Amino acid sequence: MVDPANTKVVVVGAGLMGTGIAHAFASSGYPTTCVDVSTEQLAKMRKSVEGIVAGAVKLGKSTEEAAQATLARLITSESLTDSLPGTTLLVESASERMPIKLEIVAEADRLMGPEAVIATNTSALSITEIAKATKRPERVIGMHYFNPVHKMKLVEIIKGLETSKEVVDRTYAWAKSLNKTVIVVNEWPGFATSRMSAMMGNEAMYMLSEGVSTAEDIDTAMRLAFNHPMGPLELGDLTGWDTRLAVIQHLHQTLGEKFRPCPLILKMVKAGRYGRKTGKGVYAYDEKGEKIPGSGLKVSI
Repeated sequence: MVDPANTKVVVVGAGLMGTGIAHAFASSGYPTTCVDVSTEQLAKMRKSVEGIVAGAVKLGKSTEEAAQATLARLITSESLTDSLPGTTLLVESASERMPIKLEIVAEADRLMGPEAVIATNTSALSITEIAKATKRPERVIGMHYFNPVHKMKLVEIIKGLETSKEVVDRTYAWAKSLNKTVIVVNEWPGFATSRMSAMMGNEAMYMLSEGVSTAEDIDTAMRLAFNHPMGPLELGDLTGWDTRLAVIQHLHQTLGEKFRPCPLILKMVKAGRYGRKTGKGVYAYDEKGEKIPGSGLKVSI
C-alpha cells in the first residue's frame, strides 16, 4: 500500500523531464527533492512548477490550497550526497549519457538504504547495464515518463535482467498513485515506446530532407490521419533533437541499419538547433515557447 506522506522521493535532474516528474510526485502527496548541480536550472524548475500549479488552479482542476501544498512538498538541492539518506525512491532523469547515469546510480546505491529503489528515466539505455554500477542490481528499474509529464498519462516500467518482482510491483504502485496508466516491458533497445517513436521521427526527417513534403504538412498528415496529438517533427522539437539523436544512435548500434540516423538530424544538432529549448529546431519558437507559423525548416538540394 502506497503512503505518499512517508515516501521520500529524490528526482535527479531539473531539466524538462525532471521538472515534470518532480511535480508529479509532489502534487500526489510525496515529499520530493529535485537535485541538480545548476542553481539556475533549479530556479527554472521551480518557476515551471509554479506555472503548472497556477494553470491547474485557473482551469479549476486544483484548489489554491492544493497548489500551495504541492510547492511546499517540493524542495531543491545542489547536493546529491546530502539528499540521498532516507530516500525511498530515486528517479534519475539526468542527461541521456551512460557515464553520467552510472555515476549517479553508484552514488545512490552507496548512500540509500537497502530497501530503497533506484529508477532511471532513460528513453533507451540498458537498465541492466545501469544496474551494474550497484551492488544490488535487483533494485534498479526503468521508469520512463513522457513529456509533458503533467499531461501525458503513460509511464513505461522496464525490467532489467535482475530487477526483482517486488521492485516491479512497488514501482508500478508508485506510478499508479500518480494517476498514470502503467505498462511493464522487458528491457530491449528502445523498449516499447522509444523504438517506435525514434523510427517515426527519423523517417519524418528523411522525408523532409528528401523534399517529399513540407515540415508542416508531414506533421499535419500524422496528426489528422493517425490522430496523433502532434506530428513527429513537432515532437522532436519538444523532446530535443540532441536527445533524439542519442537515442537513435543507440538503436542504430544495437538494432542495425534500419535505425541509421538521418543526416539532417546530425546537421541540426551540430548547428545547435535542438528544438524548443534553444528556440529553433525544425520550427522556430517565440519567447513564450510558441511555434512561429510558417517557420518550418526549408531544405534545398
